[in-house]
Amino acid sequence: MASRLHAFNRFELKYLVPVDQAAEIRDELAERMDQDPYSPVGGYGVWSLYYDTPQLRFYWEKIEGLKFRRKLRIRHYGGLDGVTDESPVCVEIKQRVNRVTQKRRITLPYGTARQLCDGREMVRHSAKEGAFIQEVLELVVRLNLRPAVITGYQREALVGRDADTGLRVTFDRRIRGRDRDFRFGIARPENRFTVPPHLSVMEIKVNERTPHWITDLAARRNLNLVRISKYVQSVEAFGLAPRSVFHIDEADHPPTTPTEEQPPQQRPAQDAPLKAGAQ
Repeated sequence: MASRLHAFNRFELKYLVPVDQAAEIRDELAERMDQDPYSPVGGYGVWSLYYDTPQLRFYWEKIEGLKFRRKLRIRHYGGLDGVTDESPVCVEIKQRVNRVTQKRRITLPYGTARQLCDGREMVRHSAKEGAFIQEVLELVVRLNLRPAVITGYQREALVGRDADTGLRVTFDRRIRGRDRDFRFGIARPENRFTVPPHLSVMEIKVNERTPHWITDLAARRNLNLVRISKYVQSVEAFGLAPRSVFHIDEADHPPTTPTEEQPPQQRPAQDAPLKAGAQ
């Protein structure tokens, strides 16, 4: 069996950007970057099932800013319609070591991933995959991990060219989630926006140093770094933990113009809760 493992380290910078401004930035970046070959026009869906302890250990490690912390998730790329036990997903450990983000993941059939993470059973693997599979299983059993929330969003991605081959910039919009119905492929699940729908999260990801022209662009457009986690947003949006100082709230970022997600005739009042049913 060929190895299905993948691992990489990188630095990540995050910005909260209005959707219309994100489109302008994307077009400007496209002059010096290429569209990710796996990113079609309009982007692709990314859905993640996050696991945590009953006491939300991983959530609190993030809030407290521990220099070493990690999360376990099952991730599916694309739409959720038609997901079966044979659909490919990634079982992923994402961890932070000081300022470096590290990801290690293995691609498995969805049914096998659930057998490993939910059933807490050893699954078939190659010799090279054994250490990672064992680490996932040990985490799930030792910490009594269980599904906590699902997050989903639409992602567009650009990749660097020439001297910037280690550069990747993503734009995530329609960020939503749920705290129940944890199976992928459920018909008409009730999701809700966990980040105001007129906002997108822009992430700059580099292997070593951020190119100077990227930092110049961020300064010219007055972009401010934010500490935001889609997992944390979902935990707090559904009342599983108190909202932290890092929570992005609609009242703090009211839309200035109508957006595609919020037509003028349907825009809620500024202090209204984010609408449920964000499919």
